[in-house]
Amino acid sequence: MNIFVARLDYGVTSEDLRAVFEDFGEVDSANVIMDKMTGRSKGFGFVEMENEEDAQRAINDLNGTSLRGREIVVKVAESRERSNDRGSSRY
Repeated sequence: MNIFVARLDYGVTSEDLRAVFEDFGEVDSANVIMDKMTGRSKGFGFVEMENEEDAQRAINDLNGTSLRGREIVVKVAESRERSNDRGSSRY
């Protein structure tokens, strides 16, 4: 399961994120998203966990908790695929 984590303190690293989620089970990957221009964290990241039960427990237990003094948002990541809702039609 791919998990979205937002409102991260800019000092939180991918390793920090991994450590938090490893308390709930095996973490396949943990990545804090960095701004390409500044090299600074964008304040969000993604965690992948293979076991869906562990992932759901992590989401339930971590959402709204404090990490380095900031209340984080933790939820299932939305798919990157988006429909074209710009009103175009095909004839």
